[in-house]
Amino acid sequence: MILAAGGEGLRLLLFWLVAGGLAGWLASLVARTGNRMGCLLNIAVGILGAVIGGWIFHSLNLTTPVGHPFIGTVFVSFVGATVLLLFLRLLTGMRR
Repeated sequence: MILAAGGEGLRLLLFWLVAGGLAGWLASLVARTGNRMGCLLNIAVGILGAVIGGWIFHSLNLTTPVGHPFIGTVFVSFVGATVLLLFLRLLTGMRR
């Protein structure tokens, strides 16, 4: 179970929620979709952005910035979330 093992699962879940929320919020500012997205959508976009950013970084043989793992995670998630939002904006024709 994810919340077993002495609370490590809970810490991991909170880590991804905070990192995803921050990355999604920053990406929504860059893509100018911030006033259309709420907290839950920012988290979802940030977590999906982590998957997309991880794939992009792995495909291009890039490494995350050196430093605290949280900063690297948020950076990769931010890149992926920004790509996701700009791609969705292109597909749906969202206006500024």
